[in-house]
Amino acid sequence: MRTQKKRSTTSNSTKKYTDRKADRNAERKPDRFAPKFKNYSNASVDETTDSYSKKRVGKSLVKPKEDTKRSSKRFSSQRTSSTSCESRPYSDKAPQRKCVLIKKQPTKIDDGKIRLNRYLANSGVCSRREADEYISAGVVRVNDVIITELGYKVSYEDKVYFHNDLIRPEKKTYILLNKPKNCVTTSDDPQERLTVLDLVKSATNDRVYPVGRLDRNTTGVLLLTNDGDLASKLTHPKYNKKKIYHVGLDKALTREHFDKIKAGLVLEDGLIEVDELHYLEDMNDELGVEIHSGRNRIVRRIFESLGYKVVKLDRVYFCGLTKKKLARGKWRFLSQMEINMLKMGSFE
Repeated sequence: MRTQKKRSTTSNSTKKYTDRKADRNAERKPDRFAPKFKNYSNASVDETTDSYSKKRVGKSLVKPKEDTKRSSKRFSSQRTSSTSCESRPYSDKAPQRKCVLIKKQPTKIDDGKIRLNRYLANSGVCSRREADEYISAGVVRVNDVIITELGYKVSYEDKVYFHNDLIRPEKKTYILLNKPKNCVTTSDDPQERLTVLDLVKSATNDRVYPVGRLDRNTTGVLLLTNDGDLASKLTHPKYNKKKIYHVGLDKALTREHFDKIKAGLVLEDGLIEVDELHYLEDMNDELGVEIHSGRNRIVRRIFESLGYKVVKLDRVYFCGLTKKKLARGKWRFLSQMEINMLKMGSFE
């Protein structure tokens, strides 16, 4: 009897302990189905404290009123701004997506027209730079109207007059000539001497012009073309294309003068430097000169400034072109590979 009474007492005490623990847990844990924020309108001032720019009420956190105003302003600005995607309500958890307006570039319409200076250059009249000067001078007419506007555009159906002569774009022609002696590099000679155009007149009926100049007694590589743009690109001092000359002197070049030329000479038009200088086949009176300068008669003036006379001057290389397998006074058309090389500038 004593044992049974003791067991019942133990079970009753355990039940009371379990009930008290459950009551405490119920008070401590909120209902998981209850709303996250309760109504704290009746909360007293003593129950609220400020901490880290947020208000603590009881055991829950509420955003301050200033943040609420900012979020509402941000949300309203998002709704009013014109974006390419839909605006979403402000949220602390989800970052706002940045919407960028991409303007579509208008497509250029090809109307088949080109600038007037390019039209003149394509016709073989002159280069683009020279064409601008002629246009400004008022010697170019389009459909019987004098044009002085540099940016004026024409079509191939328009009639363009240059010095009262009707011109038409010509097919591009590129001729390589191994220029001989006693031949002038001009299109027309008042003294009726042999010109380079006389040597290539059987090559084409188009009007071609020499690219650059070689003295009457200078021989070697010479390019003739009616491509005014390319001619301007190859001869303009801004570009300084590579040229190699075979030079023959009236006497042996001393080592002292050799070193002076290598170091650079000061001529009447400024300092001039050569890229390479070397003797040919152990002969002190014949040299190979590599130079990029395009100054007038520059190779002859270098040696004349030191008291030498140039008796032979042969250009063996010009802008990637050589006279290999081309006899003196003969010509040939450039290959398509050589034309592409010149237009792309893929040479020294």
